[in-house]
Amino acid sequence: MNARSSKSTSASSLSQNPWWAQLLIYLALTLLGLITFIPILNVIAISFSEASQIRLNPMMLFPKQPTLSAYGYIFGTSVLTRSFLITVWVTAAGTFFNLLFTSAAAYGLSKSKVPGYSFFTWLIIIPMLIGAGLIPYYLLVKNLGLVDSLWIFVVSGLVSPFNFVLMRNFFWSIPEALEESASIDGASEMTILWKIIIPLSKPVLATVGLFYAVGHWNDYFTGLIFINDSSKWPLQVVLRSIIIDQNMMNMGALPQIMDPSKMVVTQENIKAAAIMFAIAPIMLVYPFLQKYFVKGIMIGSVKG
Repeated sequence: MNARSSKSTSASSLSQNPWWAQLLIYLALTLLGLITFIPILNVIAISFSEASQIRLNPMMLFPKQPTLSAYGYIFGTSVLTRSFLITVWVTAAGTFFNLLFTSAAAYGLSKSKVPGYSFFTWLIIIPMLIGAGLIPYYLLVKNLGLVDSLWIFVVSGLVSPFNFVLMRNFFWSIPEALEESASIDGASEMTILWKIIIPLSKPVLATVGLFYAVGHWNDYFTGLIFINDSSKWPLQVVLRSIIIDQNMMNMGALPQIMDPSKMVVTQENIKAAAIMFAIAPIMLVYPFLQKYFVKGIMIGSVKG
């Protein structure tokens, strides 16, 4: 009782900050929000603006003479469409196999009675601290025949040590009485996992799944190193080629579209629209998983 009262007292004292302290906190958060949001707003405005207005207003926050020409060009370009479909496949397949192997490993190693428990736990955790380096990793991938194969995106990082620990800690928080009662009724370990543990683990599955999905969607390094065939590049590698390398040679009819006599879109239009094209899917998916996010993180990080 004393502990509860002390906790409530400390919580109430924290919530009763002076008005000027609350004001400073809100102002700081508002400033940070603006610093984050204004560049995104600028990119959105440029992607929807008329090409002639971009040079006049490079720092616009609202579209000038709104047009969908840049998006029409992107959706009519086979390079971006193909890379988008590749990224969707990589994200879906990669996230599925990530969750499958991570949940299986985390559930098995949440039982200390499993033979080799300590060995396998350290085998997964040690890579968090020590990495072999890029050259041995490339040689391994080459010997496995995964260079220029889309499966490298799925196989690479199949089980993240951080996500493994997060999910294992969540499984530890589930009462053992549920598993014992199911075992008494004749349920096998796989039945307990798929019929009891997984349905109860939606928060941590959504959280870890979001981590994996965002990682796959934003992964350009794997494609840059291991994919030599440009027709197999994911969206992020194509986006990097457009924005950083200024390479638009594979962008179809861009020179004709950018002809001064029929200026419809510019490189800035294409870059801004391509950026929005790349980040929009994750921005649309995140709100549906947000309700599970905090709960999964908190429960998975408390018990260890």
